[in-house]
Amino acid sequence: MTLPDYSASIDPTKLNKLAEVAIKVGLQLQKGQDLVLTAPLVAVPLVRLITAHAYKAGASTVTTFYSDEETTLARYRHGHDESFDRAPNWLYDGMAKAYENGAARLAISGDNPMLLASEDPAKVGRANKATSIAYKPALEHISNFDINWNICSYPNPSWAKLVFPDLPIEEAVRKLADAIFAASRVDREDPVTAWAEHNAELKKRSSWLNGERFAALHFTGPGTDLTVGLADGHEWHGGASTAKNGVTCNPNIPTEEVFTTPHALKVEGHVSSTKPLSHQGTLIDNIQVRFEGGRIVEAKASKGEAVLNKVLDTDEGARRLGEVALVPHSSPISASGVLFYNTLFDENASCHIALGQCYSKCFLDGASLSQDQIKAQGGNSSLIHIDWMIGSDKVDIDGIRADGSKVPVMRKGEWA
Repeated sequence: MTLPDYSASIDPTKLNKLAEVAIKVGLQLQKGQDLVLTAPLVAVPLVRLITAHAYKAGASTVTTFYSDEETTLARYRHGHDESFDRAPNWLYDGMAKAYENGAARLAISGDNPMLLASEDPAKVGRANKATSIAYKPALEHISNFDINWNICSYPNPSWAKLVFPDLPIEEAVRKLADAIFAASRVDREDPVTAWAEHNAELKKRSSWLNGERFAALHFTGPGTDLTVGLADGHEWHGGASTAKNGVTCNPNIPTEEVFTTPHALKVEGHVSSTKPLSHQGTLIDNIQVRFEGGRIVEAKASKGEAVLNKVLDTDEGARRLGEVALVPHSSPISASGVLFYNTLFDENASCHIALGQCYSKCFLDGASLSQDQIKAQGGNSSLIHIDWMIGSDKVDIDGIRADGSKVPVMRKGEWA
């Protein structure tokens, strides 16, 4: 079967700029580095441009692994039941080995967020868990920031049709492409300079928060009264960061957040999602959870509740937080009014929290801390790391100091 080609709807100049930004800003790929690239099959035009820019930057090898919607669905339609507890460990072991040897990692997102919405939630949950277990050795190199890595996006037609359901497919692809380009700052004359200026602004925000040394954050709003204790020796980050291999990169394109590590045992209260979460082909909407002692003890959702609960049962750490992030409601992605159904974008329209694995880089001297030390300071460990949105123009946030005094951090979704 020949895939329909809608690439003519995408501005080729901006697509090339996105590829350049992915290599020069997202990865700052080093001469002699290998690159491991993953992408949906429809993203071949962007893969080819990224590969060209990677070799121009001095890459040794670029190795791409493709995913395809029809072959993914074939598993659910024809696969034997026991296959849903299996994952290609050999592939992820190979990726982990590549990262150990210094390879950079780049992922192009753009899968259909609703691909598995009609499939058996139990099978989806089992397959996700098996993949999470197999992928953990590779994921640890990313979550521990051992290497320079980046995620960017391509306007998959099935994704575009979900975001703009009332438009003809060619126009939907064009509109989604333009939204991706704007959010990724490649609609500017000089995107590399624009990213340098943006990174400087995010650095100002994270520096202020690091100076305050809050013990906790208190979120209040409709359906939300949540106190998130912060890990001992936590450190805020945002925008460009330096990996343990010495390379300064922007892991997410786009990004509007500053983020740190919560204390896995010190989260109390209840919180409601403010945007849907698209998780591996399932839409989870209107999430409502309650925390006690840092652990989710009650969870429900109006859509995708079965998948949500399967996720929460992945392991002990899946019910605890690994990240808290602050994003102003007026961020360009929020101001666009587009609901992307893609966490990479939607998390940058809203303050959010992440279930699961913490980032070791979000600790003072994190690169020198052992896993036991990170745990002792409140860092969470899990097979998963899943962000979901809890901020809006109706949510206030206060920083709570060690002495109990409060400092306004955000009011009605904006920096106070």
